[in-house]
Amino acid sequence: MHNHPSGNPEPSGADKVLTQRLKEALALVDVRTLDHIIVAGSTTASFAERGLI
Repeated sequence: MHNHPSGNPEPSGADKVLTQRLKEALALVDVRTLDHIIVAGSTTASFAERGLI
């Protein structure tokens, strides 16, 4: 989870690349990534809900 101070919760290209790299690295030590949530003010965006993870 991280925040977007801009107020726009849409995942950026960098968010998507970083999430994939972290997911791959964590899988090496048997840690499953369940979601990546972006918080922007009072709104959120979930990678899992969008099928991005």
